[in-house]
Amino acid sequence: MIVSVSAVVLLAVVVAVLLRQRSVGAGSALACTAFGFCLASTGIAPAITDTLAAVASLVSRG
Repeated sequence: MIVSVSAVVLLAVVVAVLLRQRSVGAGSALACTAFGFCLASTGIAPAITDTLAAVASLVSRG
């Protein structure tokens, strides 16, 4: 749970920075957010969660 909350906060910061720098528009950010919610409700969500946990584990080790 801690990893997923940290990932959400990190991704929210990235989106906020991109919006502030006008690298991405508000419509694009909303589309990406909607895609994320749709992707989370599919069967691939556990694989994505496992991959993020593995990456977090690798980063925390070294």
